[in-house]
Amino acid sequence: MRVALAEDGALFREGLLMLLRAAGHEVVACAAGGDELVALLANQSADVAILDIRMPPEPDGGLVTAERLRAAHPAMGLLFLSHYAESHYLMRILQIGTEAIGYRLKEKVGSVDVLTDTLSRIDAGEIVIEPVLAKRLVERPRGDKKDVVAALSERELDVLRLMAEGRSNNGIAGQLFVTPKAVEKHIASIFGKLGLHADTAEHHRRVLAVLTYLRSQRDGE
Repeated sequence: MRVALAEDGALFREGLLMLLRAAGHEVVACAAGGDELVALLANQSADVAILDIRMPPEPDGGLVTAERLRAAHPAMGLLFLSHYAESHYLMRILQIGTEAIGYRLKEKVGSVDVLTDTLSRIDAGEIVIEPVLAKRLVERPRGDKKDVVAALSERELDVLRLMAEGRSNNGIAGQLFVTPKAVEKHIASIFGKLGLHADTAEHHRRVLAVLTYLRSQRDGE
C-alpha cells in the first residue's frame, strides 16, 4: 500500500516509518506538517494519508490538511491520529467524509498488525473509529427519555458500538459470538428505532446511525 505521513513529533514519526516499512508499505511522502505534505502530494498520490490531528499549521492542522487532501485526491483514505479520543474531533472528521476515513489513538497503533488492519479497512472504504470512543458514544445514561439511546437494548448498543468502529456484519458477529443473521436482525431493529427507513441505502443508514449517536453525545455534553 502507498502511504503518506504527516507528524510533527520526530520520534513518533520515525517509529511510524519503521512500522510501515516493516509491514511492507511504501511511504511515498513524509513530512512534519500539513503544508509540506500537501506540496509533496501535488504530483503524486497515496492510498492512505496518516495525519496527526494537532500539527502545523495550528490549530488542528491535520483536519485542515485533510480537507485539502480530500479535495485534491478524493479517492485517498485518511487516518487521523491523536493522543486523545475526543468526540468534537470525530464530528469534524465526519464532516470531511464518511468513507475511507479513520480516527485512532496513537498509543493503539503501535504494532504492525493493528496499523495494517486499520489502513486496510480505510483503504477498503470503511470508517474506522477508535473503540474506546465508539464505546463511549453508546454508553450514555439511559434515564433521559429524550435520549435516543434509551430506546435500544443492551445488545443493540453493543452492535451499534461495533458498527461505529466500522466493522462489517460478519465482524460484529465474530466479536459478539452470534450469527450474522442475528446481527442483521439487531441492525434492522436499530434502524427502525432511529427512524432510518429502507428507502435509504444500507451503507448510508449505518453512517446515519453512528452520526445520530455522535449528535446525541455532543448534545449531552
